[in-house]
Amino acid sequence: MQTKPSRRDFLAAGGTLAGAGVCGSMLDVASAASPESSPGFRYCLNFATLQGYKSGLVEMVEVAAQAGYHAIEPWVSGLHAYADHAGSLPDLRRRIADLGLTVESAIAFPQWIVDDPRQRAIGMEQAKRDMDAVARIGGKHIAAPPAGANNGAEIGLLEIAHRYRALLELGDQMGVVPELEFWGNSANVRQLAQAAFVAVEVDHPKACVLADVFHLYKGQSGFLGLRLLSSQAVQVVHMNDYPASPPRETITDRDRVYPGDGVAPMKQILRDLHRINPSTVLSLELFNPAYWRGNPLETARTGLSKMQQAVRSAFAA
Repeated sequence: MQTKPSRRDFLAAGGTLAGAGVCGSMLDVASAASPESSPGFRYCLNFATLQGYKSGLVEMVEVAAQAGYHAIEPWVSGLHAYADHAGSLPDLRRRIADLGLTVESAIAFPQWIVDDPRQRAIGMEQAKRDMDAVARIGGKHIAAPPAGANNGAEIGLLEIAHRYRALLELGDQMGVVPELEFWGNSANVRQLAQAAFVAVEVDHPKACVLADVFHLYKGQSGFLGLRLLSSQAVQVVHMNDYPASPPRETITDRDRVYPGDGVAPMKQILRDLHRINPSTVLSLELFNPAYWRGNPLETARTGLSKMQQAVRSAFAA
């Protein structure tokens, strides 16, 4: 088994980026529609942003609708808890639709990537259960982070591609697309380049990556790489910002701040995302305890306003 791809592997992958749909050409970038003539970004609420309120699943759905979001990104653990307590996921699906919302993605942590075959098999069974729950509420995507492989030995990217393909094939059966998520503090798939390599190598038409502003910074990916991707490769992005302090080495999820309130190159990020996919779903994902004051609706509205303000600023004349 190849532990790490060689330079030749990366060059070969780079040569197939455009054909695989993971790299947009510079012509595509240059001819992208302006914000005024395009459908525009879609705003989504990741329920982590409200987790400190201990709100119920239905309440968070209603808050998202009242605040003015287009979509939601629930945590699958909440879906399971809801169903286990006699809640009907098909009924929840109708409620979500009646409120004018869509379920663009969902957060889950099955250990599909780990080396241990038995543990990985359990992880795939969990992924199947998770995808089923997401499908029942009309969800389109589900996060596929490197859960269980954050520490220890580094797994070769070619092997990760093999395992991600198995997850994608399971998603084909379940009607939900797993998005390869990179975590900046992980021993595996911690950078955008690694996730893009795996998405190319997997050779599957639905392969895609789940980018996150915080993890781009934490994993030292930089931000210019986003402009090389395509609308197929990037459909949902976790929106947040980070302060200048604490430093990259010690910054954690709880330090995330509203988009535009930190030092991330937000204008550049939003412009590049718009060039490759004008309808990118911007999903607000925060874990900052300072925001869990007042009431959930106030926090949700503030987050949406911050995202909209960042977009206006990015495309101001």
